Amino acid sequence: MKHLLAVRGWARVGTALAVSVLALALALAGGPAGAAEPANSTPAAGPATSQVGPEYVIGPGDTIQVFVWRSPELSVIVPVRPDGKISTPLVEDVVATGKTPSELARDMEKVLSAYVRSPQVNIIVTNALGAYSHVTVIGQVAKPQTVPYKEGMTLMDVVLTVGGLTDFAAGNRAKLVRKGQDGKDVTIKVHLQDLLRKGAMSENIAMRPGDVLIVPESLF
Repeated sequence: MKHLLAVRGWARVGTALAVSVLALALALAGGPAGAAEPANSTPAAGPATSQVGPEYVIGPGDTIQVFVWRSPELSVIVPVRPDGKISTPLVEDVVATGKTPSELARDMEKVLSAYVRSPQVNIIVTNALGAYSHVTVIGQVAKPQTVPYKEGMTLMDVVLTVGGLTDFAAGNRAKLVRKGQDGKDVTIKVHLQDLLRKGAMSENIAMRPGDVLIVPESLF
């Protein structure tokens, strides 16, 4: 009887030791099978950082990211083709040129609504290279040229960049031509002479990509 009890005692010790060894092995391995993190734990890529402001007008050559909320299969990065259009999954040949990112996003939502319930689209300009990423200055300025657009650029910034007005400039008859939301040209009268010589800061309007500043010659 004593021999039998001794054998059972050693068996219990062996079992406890085996359980301890197994627990240690699992701890070193990072937990029991199935508790490890899944191989694909990287979250889906979200929208990129835009290079331009909300008033930027998209042009040919720009690269844009189309981000469709909760639809990664529809979210792509595409260039704006020379014809001014883009193509994405479920949306073919939509006009992008002449629109702000917000306007293009709303247009794409209308098309996607036939396939996706309540689609939410963000348009991010990741590389602004189009013709609309500049401001053009022509007429009676020291250096007529195309100026790269920068966020926060004002009319005075543009005039100083091109060297100011010539002696023959009719600064108060200058005009700014820009694309409206309907794609048509809108003409804005600006008084450059009052701005530069009298400090009339009310004339120092904010510029938009694609603006064309025209400074005519004086009649006298």
